[in-house]
Amino acid sequence: MNMIRPSIEDMLANRTTRYALVVAVAKRAREIAAEFERDKIVTDKKPVLLAIEDFKQHRYSILEPDVND
Repeated sequence: MNMIRPSIEDMLANRTTRYALVVAVAKRAREIAAEFERDKIVTDKKPVLLAIEDFKQHRYSILEPDVND
């Protein structure tokens, strides 16, 4: 089995935490799974791996509140 191991540093912006990345990937994976179910798409691709790729390719970004907000 071939695992995708993207560099976390590649996906993190300067102020994004690892926790925020994990939450964002999980949320995006749920969206992808819902889209597959809604559109009746059958695939071998895992939603989590597709979500990781979305963030790695900067198709999605993570917005975190400023600490002073």
